[in-house]
Amino acid sequence: STVKLFTTGFARSVLGGSARRPTRVVGEGELDLVTGEWIGPWALELNGDPTLERAQGSGPTLYDLALQLASSGVRRLTGPLEVRSADGPANAIYPTAWSARHRGRLFAPLVGPLTVHENIVWLTVRPGAKAGQRARLVETAPSGIVSMVTVTARTVSGRRSRLSLQRRRDGGWIVGGTIGSRAAPRRLTTVVSDPKRVLDAVWASALTRAGIEWKRSAYIGARPTGGPRILAEVASPPLDSLASEINRRSLNLGAELLLQWAGGRQGASERLTEHVREVIGTDGRVHLVDGSGLSSDDRATPSAFVSYLARFPGTAAGHNFPQLLPANGTGTLRRLNSGFPGEGVVRAKTGTLGQVSTVVGYLGRPEGVLIVTLMYN
Repeated sequence: STVKLFTTGFARSVLGGSARRPTRVVGEGELDLVTGEWIGPWALELNGDPTLERAQGSGPTLYDLALQLASSGVRRLTGPLEVRSADGPANAIYPTAWSARHRGRLFAPLVGPLTVHENIVWLTVRPGAKAGQRARLVETAPSGIVSMVTVTARTVSGRRSRLSLQRRRDGGWIVGGTIGSRAAPRRLTTVVSDPKRVLDAVWASALTRAGIEWKRSAYIGARPTGGPRILAEVASPPLDSLASEINRRSLNLGAELLLQWAGGRQGASERLTEHVREVIGTDGRVHLVDGSGLSSDDRATPSAFVSYLARFPGTAAGHNFPQLLPANGTGTLRRLNSGFPGEGVVRAKTGTLGQVSTVVGYLGRPEGVLIVTLMYN
């Protein structure tokens, strides 16, 4: 995961620290001012914002888009859900650089412009009022996917719970097993296999909450003249904010989206490798195949990291670069928070794979800043 450090610098160099990723409703046609119906085709444009529909309300939502539509006078949409992206197919796939053994694990979801709630779901259930009753679904993230969840779990006496999560044929989930009548609410988490189905459910819920009727039948009529225009738009936090969170949480999905955003969907890892070599010198030994460091085919020497950390802050895009790395006491450095070296003195990125453990970053000292690279293989 120390590769995320390189990806952060690359994205900042290409895009700038204030760049944002938009999510839009686009349409061709016009609004009937009497009925509030949008006359013409429309689509959702998703561009890989890793914070879209993030839980706890800390990112933009589809409900925000729906409210914008409602405030502009839209009361009815007609047509099936069409999903677009500004720079290629609006899809989400499993990266070829990642090992197949990681497929389905929470740290390795599908990656692409079609990203909703980091392409994972949370389902929180609690026991029924008494033993024998069905468990209750009390929360979903993203919100609006209740129709995709079937709860068959039963309440039993006691505190112990044995819950299971299985896929429905239509892409939804079945919560089975048992939950104790005195048990606390339990959260089940899984990766999404069909992000478009999740998007469809969340968008339908958002429109309903905003007071907009959605008729899914195909739009019938002559195609309007003129090109598409933006009907509603939300945006991600600035790139620097995204990068800070991605590094703090070591979010693989976020790092891959940053890489695609900066380098495109084809050949981005080669462009990332070239960026690193330009910063550290052409003799630097580094070869990268992804932006997250999850692939075991990534290669970098300790000296490559030291050179990058020393030189990149001196480039035009490197101002305050250390501040984009987690401080000790936070994120993956949360245990390094007492005694020496003192809270916030370290800015570093950790990385762990099978048989590999690394930490790369800056150590503030009274006599100056030390660059540290520890790599165990």
